[in-house]
Amino acid sequence: MQLTTAQLSDFDRDGFVILPELFSATEVAAIRGELPALFAETTDANIVEKAGGAVRTAMGLHRRNVLFARLVRHPRLVAPARQIAGPDLYVQQVKVNVKAAFDGEAWQWHYDFATHHHDDGVPAPLALNLHIFLDDVVPYNGPLYFIPGSHKGGAAPAWHDTASTSYPLWVVERETVADLVARGGITPALGKAGTVLIFCDTLVHGSPNNMSPWDRAIFSLILNPVGNAQTRFARPEFKHHTDFSAVEALADDCLHSEIT
Repeated sequence: MQLTTAQLSDFDRDGFVILPELFSATEVAAIRGELPALFAETTDANIVEKAGGAVRTAMGLHRRNVLFARLVRHPRLVAPARQIAGPDLYVQQVKVNVKAAFDGEAWQWHYDFATHHHDDGVPAPLALNLHIFLDDVVPYNGPLYFIPGSHKGGAAPAWHDTASTSYPLWVVERETVADLVARGGITPALGKAGTVLIFCDTLVHGSPNNMSPWDRAIFSLILNPVGNAQTRFARPEFKHHTDFSAVEALADDCLHSEIT
């Protein structure tokens, strides 16, 4: 799977690209089918909402489950990532982010490189976040909000918010967000289940509470160039993996052996 010239241009301009329904309903169902058992595990890698106790983020999934070990090497994710970030990429982080119906809490305005740099010592903003929508993402169930073009100015000033939610983030000040929105606007990332979303490490984004009766789960794979690997090791392995070997893509039907 290769991105077109137009898609690469969109990514360069906006900092993200949306690939509608790249994974089939059968593949999405297989991925979703693994989640209940993973969410039920007692592990620090399952991070729950500050209020209510619903799983907010389940991390390190490729180390915990065979299907996810295959998914992180899927060519529909690895090939476009290589087009953008180069041929030698390692698996930096693997998770599913959930906005549970009625209970899913907000994610503050932030960009991923602030965490990668401050917490993990990643030198440059070269990592890519590759999402697969595991539910239909609609305006009402807590979609990601992007500020198109906000990556163009480099890393915005950020501060470490350890109080607002159960997952600490390096967040962007309101004044900076307001200035970026005045220039680029806000775009929600919407699409059917199976849609793939790719965005860069300095793109400012966030998401609102999910007040709807519909769950919103998204698989997230972060790939980072091997030459840009972390230099600080304060966080647990499930938040930034330390196997820096380059990921090798499997065949396009690599999930099929896990689908019965």
